[in-house]
Amino acid sequence: MKNNFSWIYILLFPITVIGQTDQKKDINQQLQTWVSINTVTKFADHWGIIGDFHIRRNDFVSDPSFYFIRGGVTYIPNSNVSLNLGYAHMWLAPSNEDWSTFADENRIYQQAQLNAKVANVSILQRLRNEQRWQEKMVDDKPSGDWRFTNRIRYLMSFTFRISDNKSWPSMVLSDEILLQFGEEAVYNTFDQNRFFIGIKKTINPKWSYDFGYMNVYQQKYSGYQYDMNHTIRLFFYLNTSIRKKASSTTENSGDE
Repeated sequence: MKNNFSWIYILLFPITVIGQTDQKKDINQQLQTWVSINTVTKFADHWGIIGDFHIRRNDFVSDPSFYFIRGGVTYIPNSNVSLNLGYAHMWLAPSNEDWSTFADENRIYQQAQLNAKVANVSILQRLRNEQRWQEKMVDDKPSGDWRFTNRIRYLMSFTFRISDNKSWPSMVLSDEILLQFGEEAVYNTFDQNRFFIGIKKTINPKWSYDFGYMNVYQQKYSGYQYDMNHTIRLFFYLNTSIRKKASSTTENSGDE
């Protein structure tokens, strides 16, 4: 398949392995729930507005993890390609049990996405670049300092049609690797890896959702501490148009 990002994954994966140290790992196991709505609204033949809202909670649904919003503009030259540019904001819950103040994070991002189909398998590839400013907290208060990193993310997702009956859901299998760079990303160039397995179901021409299990393996700034998040994920997708002429839907794959 021409004009894809597969070679990027081949290049980045060895970096992840090499970047790991021989230091003993301290792994924190967590159960999470992650729910979101991801929208694309076309206002012209090749242009649209995107908007996402995410909630993730720890200990199933007991404690907050983060709240996240993202917006931007998308350029869609054809049904297989889209290019996005936008801004996002996160409210991150404190990891210290004695703290209660959420930390802010601001992002600017650029994204390229490619959709393809081989037989009964739909293949989605996404390359996203993010500039992130993360607020540093001291004694449960904003310190006034910010941590800057540039994060590169590559996602590859496969959707398998398991039945000719359109009322049946499809199976989804995906993996995303996230690498970050900056003066303060000394011990964790590898930020995290996200593996997802689940189902995808079309509700109507505008609405669809995917539901399943996501494993988020994230390295902390210390380099030896990790979170292993066992995540129940439910993402809704809305594709609409405000043009006079109805448009075909464009597959969206949004996550924090």
